[in-house]
Amino acid sequence: MDNYAIQLENFEGPLDLLLHLIKKNEMDVYDIPMAEITRQYLSILDAMKTLNLDMAGEFLLMAATLLHIKSKMLLPKIVEDELEEEEDDPRAELVRRLLEYQKYKEVSLTLESKPQLGRDLFARVSAEPEVLENAEAGFVSVGLFDLVEALKEVMKESPEPLVHEVNMEQLSVTDRINAILSHLQGQESIAFTDLFSGGLKRSEVIVTFLALLELVKLRMVRIMQNVRYGSIWVFPAVAIEESEEMDLGDDSLGYS
Repeated sequence: MDNYAIQLENFEGPLDLLLHLIKKNEMDVYDIPMAEITRQYLSILDAMKTLNLDMAGEFLLMAATLLHIKSKMLLPKIVEDELEEEEDDPRAELVRRLLEYQKYKEVSLTLESKPQLGRDLFARVSAEPEVLENAEAGFVSVGLFDLVEALKEVMKESPEPLVHEVNMEQLSVTDRINAILSHLQGQESIAFTDLFSGGLKRSEVIVTFLALLELVKLRMVRIMQNVRYGSIWVFPAVAIEESEEMDLGDDSLGYS
């Protein structure tokens, strides 16, 4: 299998990932369990590395910061004087950054929800593709980190083979895109895990995941959850005709 790489627009940063893990695990941001949060953070980075997602240095810097804080908290505390002031919590600076980031993120989401048409955006006169929305009532959008965690669970079902297998057949992201579109024909939605059924090899799982990300970028599918951190569902964003096939090559998608 070739080395695939994908670069997403509006890539979420390390503080976003930490907030995601804290909220998902219902942790107290003022009393973060460093051993567990570090383990989960490194696990996500490992999954992103498996996909060859373009990771900025800030993700690796945050990983080093978490490991440093974790190591400081493991050191025994030496009390020379009972009246000596209590040593600062090594997590204090991280907590301050998280709270500040969360505050600005909430403000940005509030501003984003305000009407933009006629200010920064203008309506197109040409006809838009038929958008399918009714089936998505009650669902919320899925973030990149939710998807990576879902992929981790799928990968557990497709462990690395113990024996190296030489296979000259080239896996095509375009073929997987067309397979996903075929799967969606006549369906209101399909479960994320259904895309990886049938005993796929790890290489096939990764290419299928990359094909799904490409469809999101092309705005042909939406990935939703009916509850936060719940099951993930894939919805067609536009009407998919039975004869429709993507006239794309892997080169045009950035794969070689």
